[in-house]
Amino acid sequence: MPMKPSIKEPSSPESVRDPRRFPAEWEHQDGILLCYPHKGSDWPGKYQAIEWAFVDLIAKIAATEKVYLLVADTRTRDKVHGKLEKSAANVDAIHYIQCRTNRSWMRDSGPIVVYDGEQRLCLSFNFNAWAKYPDFRLDRTVPARVADDLGMRTEQIIYRGKKVVLEGGAIDSNGKGSLLATRECLLDPSTQTRNPGLTNVDYERIFHTCFGVTHTIWLCEGIEGDDTHGHVDDCCRFVNPDTIAIAVENRSKDPNYQKLKQNREILRSSTLENGRAPTLVEIPMPAPIYFDGLRLPASYANFLILNKTVLVPTFNDPNDGPALNILEACFPGRQVIGIHSLDLIWGLGS
Repeated sequence: MPMKPSIKEPSSPESVRDPRRFPAEWEHQDGILLCYPHKGSDWPGKYQAIEWAFVDLIAKIAATEKVYLLVADTRTRDKVHGKLEKSAANVDAIHYIQCRTNRSWMRDSGPIVVYDGEQRLCLSFNFNAWAKYPDFRLDRTVPARVADDLGMRTEQIIYRGKKVVLEGGAIDSNGKGSLLATRECLLDPSTQTRNPGLTNVDYERIFHTCFGVTHTIWLCEGIEGDDTHGHVDDCCRFVNPDTIAIAVENRSKDPNYQKLKQNREILRSSTLENGRAPTLVEIPMPAPIYFDGLRLPASYANFLILNKTVLVPTFNDPNDGPALNILEACFPGRQVIGIHSLDLIWGLGS
């Protein structure tokens, strides 16, 4: 029997009995949650290439840690298993979870896992396809399904009587009490509004109660082409508790130039939960990428930190090498690996 999710109303910081903590991505992981893509319309004309791109991604992760892989059905499981065997992947590191989904971006529709005292807890944030697309009913079942498979509790977050919408890509944590987010994504009252009427004070109350966050740094905007309307994981990421990697656009005529410059100035004048200013590491942006007349949200900041490696999207761009070198210096002891993402980015994510 699936576990019934509890409901938490974060009306005040005192509503949490045990301290919550949102761990940083570089902390030890039992594994990574992925979803095998089954919806070709998310990558029009490129679905076959995308399947192999995901196989390569899964294989890279399975080489060093466990992959919890959502598949729509047994047919899909058998298909991907065969592709992984052809690619000489470590199939023993793959744990399949059967769950139908609308899309494949688990950072957004999957559970956000936090520490509740000594226990881990899956938080469910009522995914609504970035307040943009109409199909998300299946994606809303993912947190509870994953938590049930892992034997963990699920908690549906409620604020002022309404379910809270929040995607993992909209926030980034240093694991110590500081969090990054953009006003464009969470506070825009007219475009892709996740939670109508909520202010930055409301969000900070939710962050404190659900994540143990005491300090939120509000950046302005995300990058061009991002259909999430400003996810922070395309422009700015913690790489250790005191250091933030920030994407920088040096082409003054590019629309990202002013956006990222403004974010950099905000960070330069900000402080962390310890009262100190963060150290900033600048990462270049790749040249603009267009496909079928649409600008795509290509950024090296959309990397994935694993236990032994860091996977970084690359775009056949002259800045691929410099970006990889900069991030390699940020993660001593981890191997930094470029993942070719020219096909992946057509799905508006990497």
